Amino acid sequence: MMSLTIFEQLTTLLNNHHARYRVMEHPTAGRSEEVAKIRGTQLGQGAKGLVCHVKGNGIKQHVLAILPADKQADLSKLAIAIGGTRASLASPKEVDELTQCVFGAIPPFSFHPALKLVADPLLFERFDELAFNAGTLERSIILNTQDYQRIAQPELIHFIRQDDND
Repeated sequence: MMSLTIFEQLTTLLNNHHARYRVMEHPTAGRSEEVAKIRGTQLGQGAKGLVCHVKGNGIKQHVLAILPADKQADLSKLAIAIGGTRASLASPKEVDELTQCVFGAIPPFSFHPALKLVADPLLFERFDELAFNAGTLERSIILNTQDYQRIAQPELIHFIRQDDND
């Protein structure tokens, strides 16, 4: 099963870098709010991963964009920051090829050379731990936020949609 391979890659990477984390097995939950309740974490601790395709200005780049689960992405901001003119969500087929994960189970790490990892800085500002699905919808990792940033080293880009109340 491919998703177990991703889980094994994740735990090996975290162990090799002496990360502070724990694994949680749980029932499948389809929405970020549901899985946060099951995990006992705040919604904003969830590290939501969006696989996007940035195009324009000669750029054709797949991006794994990580943001807090209680926020929405502004894909045009993301595209401009990468150097493109537009961004869209990748197709389920592209998501599968680039992450080897089902939609909703994508961890905030890129194991594919063609998938650029970026994160919104807000991800690192509010919580000491981040929670994310670890390659399957039935398994989560709760990881020290500083350890995540140190190990994954995502490029920091502001791409959260600004609402009137932000």
